[in-house]
Amino acid sequence: MIPEELAQIDIRSLQLLVTVHDTGSFSAAASALGVSQSTVSYTIERLRKAFGDALFVRQGNQITGTEKCGELVSQAREIVNRMLAIAVPSEFDPKTAEGSVTLSCNHHERFLLVPVFLKAMRQAAPNVLLNILESAVNGKQQLKENIADIVLGPVRILGEGYFRRRLFVDHYSCVMDRKNPLADGELTLARYRQAAHVAITHNGQWQALYFEALRARDIALKPQLTLPSHDSLELMIVGTDLVATIPNRLASAYQDTLAVRSFPIHTPIEIDIYWTERTHRSGLHRWARQLLADVAREVVSDGANDAEALPDRG
Repeated sequence: MIPEELAQIDIRSLQLLVTVHDTGSFSAAASALGVSQSTVSYTIERLRKAFGDALFVRQGNQITGTEKCGELVSQAREIVNRMLAIAVPSEFDPKTAEGSVTLSCNHHERFLLVPVFLKAMRQAAPNVLLNILESAVNGKQQLKENIADIVLGPVRILGEGYFRRRLFVDHYSCVMDRKNPLADGELTLARYRQAAHVAITHNGQWQALYFEALRARDIALKPQLTLPSHDSLELMIVGTDLVATIPNRLASAYQDTLAVRSFPIHTPIEIDIYWTERTHRSGLHRWARQLLADVAREVVSDGANDAEALPDRG
């Protein structure tokens, strides 16, 4: 026999618990769910009685989950996502479909893939809404908290409940002012290490993959300029001695105004998409993921897409 207090716990209560845990605040959870703060307090109190635990304790001006709360949230998140996945229609007709797709990525992917993806989506599914988020390094958290449906980029999201598909592989090139002495002749590793470097850091939270390749050769760069994104890069480099190491397909877009040279160490950049159980079987989201893959194949049509295709399982 299930205890009465436990039997009264429903999906909405579990979703509320997860939201309080993720936001770290009763008021923020109330705002996110569109309910009153008293509703949040009442529901958490019911959960405390049902599971015989405080669940959340106050530390200064913040609340922190107990050990049992962490275990419960992990299970509750899976239950809620599975129920949402079951409830989502698997049949899908793009011409008549309604709904939304939230895609999280950074400037490289927005520049290279999203414009073509958006045009194809508008033509095929005019009633579907597309939301674009900046992922920076928060893609996994955005998926975990159901903020994003798809995360796109050179990221590694590990753990149970995440799905992945490879879209294409890029590599690094260097861009610089055309009058930069390094633009003359081959850009060797010896010449490269003496350059004044620009690093893209996504607000100080990211270090590009080529840094590891350099460290493997005992080269430690000290960038002269750090930027939060690639979007102002060209303006910063023109007329200076700065050199930026960026994905080759993005570098190619600057070749009319900047000199583009090969990065001395071949370093693959694997561009993948990730999603979760919540949207795995959704007709709309499966269609959107396939459309992204088709767009990537169209954009990357020069033979550089040499990575294996990881199918949209299920």
